[in-house]
Amino acid sequence: MLAIIAAIAFGLALILDLAKAGLGDVITGNTLLLLGLLLLALHLAGVGTGTRSFSWRRRARR
Repeated sequence: MLAIIAAIAFGLALILDLAKAGLGDVITGNTLLLLGLLLLALHLAGVGTGTRSFSWRRRARR
C-alpha cells in the first residue's frame, strides 16, 4: 500500500515539475519527491505489510 502511495507522490511531483507549477510555498515538487522516497523506504522496511509472526502462539498450542 505504501508503494502505491509513493508512486502517486512521484507522479504528482513529475506533473508539477513538467508544468513548472507548485501547490504553494510548502508543497513543492521536491517535497513530494522526499515524501515518495520516505514511503518507498518504509515499504521496503516492511512497515504496513500486515504480516505478523505468531510463532510463540504455535509453540504454546503444541
